[in-house]
Amino acid sequence: MKQILLILLLQLIYLPLLTLRTIFLVRNNSVLASILGFMEALVYIFGLALVFSGEQTMLAMIVYAVGYGLGIFVGVYIEQKLAIGYTTFAVCLINKNAELIAHLRIEGFGVAVFEGEGMDGKRYRLEILTERSREKELLEFIEAHEPEAFIVSYEPKKFKIRRNLLFK
Repeated sequence: MKQILLILLLQLIYLPLLTLRTIFLVRNNSVLASILGFMEALVYIFGLALVFSGEQTMLAMIVYAVGYGLGIFVGVYIEQKLAIGYTTFAVCLINKNAELIAHLRIEGFGVAVFEGEGMDGKRYRLEILTERSREKELLEFIEAHEPEAFIVSYEPKKFKIRRNLLFK
C-alpha cells in the first residue's frame, strides 16, 4: 500500500514540474526549464519503476493514471497562483472615458489610448499592459466603469519595458 501511495505522490510532484517546465520553455527561460526538466525526469523514471516493479501492477497503473490527472490539476493551480509574466488587454470603448484612463494610470497600469473609426463613428482603444497577478483587479475595475467595453487579452511573447515608466 505504501508503494501505491508513493506512486500517487510522485505523480502529484511530476505533473506540476511538467507544467512549470513547459511554461518556462514557452517563455524562453531555458535555464529554469532545464532544471525543472531534470527534476521531472528523475521523478518520472522513479515513478514508472515503482509501477512496474510491484506485484499490484494493474492497481499501480490505475493509481498512476489517477495521479496524472490530479497532477495536471495541481500544476495548473500552481501556475495560476504564480501568475508569471504579463498580459496585454485591448479594451474597446464607444466613448473616451478619461476618468477610467486616469485611474488606471494612477493604479500603475500602463495605458495607451488610440482613436479609431468604427461603423457608427469614433471608437477608442486602450492598450493596457499588466502583470498577470493583477488581471482580475484590472478586469473588475474596467467592468465597474465600462460594463459595455469589448475586451481582448493576449500574452506578449517578447517586449522591452522600462519598468519605472509603467508600473509602481
